[in-house]
Amino acid sequence: QVQLVESGGGLVQPGGSLRLSCVVSGFSLDYYAIGWFRQAPGKEREGVSCISSNGRSTIYGEFVDGRFTISRDNAKNTVFLQMTSLIPDDTAIYYCARADFVAANSDYAPLSGSDFDSWGQGTQVTVSS
Repeated sequence: QVQLVESGGGLVQPGGSLRLSCVVSGFSLDYYAIGWFRQAPGKEREGVSCISSNGRSTIYGEFVDGRFTISRDNAKNTVFLQMTSLIPDDTAIYYCARADFVAANSDYAPLSGSDFDSWGQGTQVTVSS
């Protein structure tokens, strides 16, 4: 059974940092790109970042502006999203998702939600003073 479980969210002050984790099971990270998405109340879901199955290719939403870093540890079945310089507009539920294209050792890294077929339940990030 394919599962993705996010953790690491919480309440942080503006300017602070958080590291989100996405632990996967039921499939091998060696074959899939993994993405992070977010959705704030009343807003559409937007792509935050994605990392390819080989870890060599990454993509970020324009709003990230160098503040976030995605990484993966395939041996631990985990993908991370390090977020720094957080602002109130980053407040949202953050989801990780598995790309729907099976490709080992690939640079494929999409950022459209329609390119992902399995999603976690999400973790809440709140940026507030």
